[in-house]
Amino acid sequence: MIRIECQPILTAAEMRAAENAVIATGVSVETLMDRAGTAIAEAVRRLAGTNEVLILCGPGNNGGDGYVAARVLAEMGVPVRVAALSEPKTDAAKSARAGWLGPIETLAEAKHAPILVDALFGSGLTRPLDAITTPTPNRSPADAGAQDRPLGERLEFSWAPASARERSVVECLHSLGNAALLSIAVDLPSGLATDSGQALSTPPVFDLTLALGAVKPAHLLQPAARYCGQIRLLDIGVPTVSQAEVLKTPSLPTPGPDSHKYTRGMVAIIAGTMSGAADLAALAAMRAGAGYVTLLGDSQGPPHALVRTPFSDQALANDRIGALVIGPGLGRDDTARARLEAALNAGHPLIIDGDALRLLDPDHIKALKVPVILTPHAGEFDALFGKSDTDKITRARDAATRANAVVVFKGADTVIAAPDGRVRIAQGASDWLSTAGTGDVLSGAIGAMLAAKLDPLDSACAGVWLHGDAARRLGPAFIADDLAEALRSARASL
Repeated sequence: MIRIECQPILTAAEMRAAENAVIATGVSVETLMDRAGTAIAEAVRRLAGTNEVLILCGPGNNGGDGYVAARVLAEMGVPVRVAALSEPKTDAAKSARAGWLGPIETLAEAKHAPILVDALFGSGLTRPLDAITTPTPNRSPADAGAQDRPLGERLEFSWAPASARERSVVECLHSLGNAALLSIAVDLPSGLATDSGQALSTPPVFDLTLALGAVKPAHLLQPAARYCGQIRLLDIGVPTVSQAEVLKTPSLPTPGPDSHKYTRGMVAIIAGTMSGAADLAALAAMRAGAGYVTLLGDSQGPPHALVRTPFSDQALANDRIGALVIGPGLGRDDTARARLEAALNAGHPLIIDGDALRLLDPDHIKALKVPVILTPHAGEFDALFGKSDTDKITRARDAATRANAVVVFKGADTVIAAPDGRVRIAQGASDWLSTAGTGDVLSGAIGAMLAAKLDPLDSACAGVWLHGDAARRLGPAFIADDLAEALRSARASL
């Protein structure tokens, strides 16, 4: 099992293309399925101990992976049972089922087990599970139960109208998942849309998801990601390449003997009607490692290391400014517009956040001749780029191209996109970040990275990582002031 940090992210279509490229070399679908099922079995065996395992198999190749895993687990001596939703529908899945010599229960009648493995539907699901019903076996009530049938007996499934014993797939999945000590999803929990991260149905929250061959968007995008639990990647021998990757731990420069405050980077932050927001951004820039931070505008109080200067064109003209942050608490009045226009004309690399995002349009941003990083939350993104039902990755990538800027599309599933198509997605953020001022902290942290002369995409990625790590260190019920202070511990951990 491989941690997913820095791993490529593939859509369902991209994963199929990667598999087809391997198949074109002479590797059969059955061989790929055997690799996947064996990898699943090895992972489950490590976690199951002596506990019984129940594997739920669907009609497609995800179910085929489940049959292979069951066979391999049995060969390892692990107690394992199989429950099927229906007969296999693909040739590879049929072959995998033929290799499983144990009994097969129906999903509707399956008894719970300490270890549950969901191999019903993985990548590529396009309809809700509620649209699927579990068939009942074509046998009389007097027949023996699943555990009493001879080894290898096959049930013939009936697709007759629902009987009193028939239950929805969602109901079965929740019942079995809630009763398990450990629940594991194969590739994705059943009911999730691979590319958009939508929950077509609501699965139980799994403890672990085993991504087959590559990380998928739904492992990271909400709401799907909340059902995946921990995510680990299984290598199935399919080479994968993508412009989209999981956000990695940054490698940041550290001061040396010849360093001074300006070589570490100078960040200027423009204050507005709500000066506390600019104060938070300034504190974050300092704690993230900037050597010199100046706040331009009306503000007072600690920290005393923060240089406070009245806003003026002369203050903006300082050629030592390595990054200029505008937007936190800026306001939307005439003064705010004038300060924004001055910032855009100052010629410094820019981080544009908050109110400033609602005073601009993409064409104006695209015309700038300096590096620009935009940090919108969902409402600001909609105001700047328009609303859309398209998935968050596509929206962020299109916006970055349109504005010729790095876009940090904030949220529980932050997506960072560059104009050249590169995308980085952060793993799940702390839910406690949903408090006022945390976005201002992020803009300051990114400002420190940009002032240190990191590439704009790397600056955004490093700031997002530090922000998320600081939140994890704080635990519950923190405020933005705590978060800014905690950036120091996050930076010190690198």
